Amino acid sequence: MAGAAANRLMVMMALLPPLAMLLALLIDRLFGEPPRWAHPVVAIGRYLDALGQRLLALPPSAALLGGALAWLLGALLTVALALALEIALIAGLQPWASPAALLGCAALLGLLLKPLLAWRMLADEVLAVEARLALSLEQGRAQLARLVSRDTAALDETALREAAIETLAENLNDSVVAPLCWFAIAGLPGAALYRFANTADAMWGYRGRWEWAGKFAARADDLLSWIPARITALALLGLRPRLLAPLVREARRTPSPNSGWPMAAMALRLGVRLAKPGVYALNTGGAQVQAAQIARAHALALRALLASAGWLALAAWALRGGGL
Repeated sequence: MAGAAANRLMVMMALLPPLAMLLALLIDRLFGEPPRWAHPVVAIGRYLDALGQRLLALPPSAALLGGALAWLLGALLTVALALALEIALIAGLQPWASPAALLGCAALLGLLLKPLLAWRMLADEVLAVEARLALSLEQGRAQLARLVSRDTAALDETALREAAIETLAENLNDSVVAPLCWFAIAGLPGAALYRFANTADAMWGYRGRWEWAGKFAARADDLLSWIPARITALALLGLRPRLLAPLVREARRTPSPNSGWPMAAMALRLGVRLAKPGVYALNTGGAQVQAAQIARAHALALRALLASAGWLALAAWALRGGGL
């Protein structure tokens, strides 16, 4: 009897993460982002901003050490809170729980996971670039400036569309696939750790004045994004093995060890050239990006997201003994 109860509990624990992942994506699709006061990424940003300004005042060696310690402290607090929430949520899940109870627990876990990923907001903001471009070049530039750190003031229509597609591909990984990947591996603490690391990289991971204070944050994000970026790229390629060799070649053209993978995959699938002037050029033999390409890129990204989510849900199930 005890063995049967233990097996039933194991089955439920194996089903919980994949259900939570799929429900988190459904919540994202239906409701989008939570209010700022309830958004964990906003809280993470405030922590990073408060300490970052102090780090910038330090000499290089102290800034490097201080940046690492600040990152580690923030990551520890983030993971501890996520772990406490996950334990509290699943503690009441008993072997005799009904399917409805399991679904309710998965829904609550999905609700906690949702703020750590963002597909709907990313897709809406990228699609809005083309909509604003249809009104005027200046409005297109203003919309893109909401998405990228580069200066958009001098970009023409082609460069604006290229940048929009690049950020869609890169953030498909950073904002969706990578959090799901780390959730599949380590549950809510894993997704929370990744979201902290990626936010820290977005705020601190630059050269120039952030060279030393943000170095640890940049390297940590590189490490945590390594596997997800390649999963994202393979999902974007779909069942096209002939593109694997070009993908590896093109992905190496960017300074980042990770962002080039989804961007190169997107360029190859669309058959277009994507470039950041003075930094990289991908698929240089491809066609110039046209007005319809942003919508095509969105459709490809959505299919890649669904494929990745399916793979990762299956991996989460298997990692927790679902195949036994």
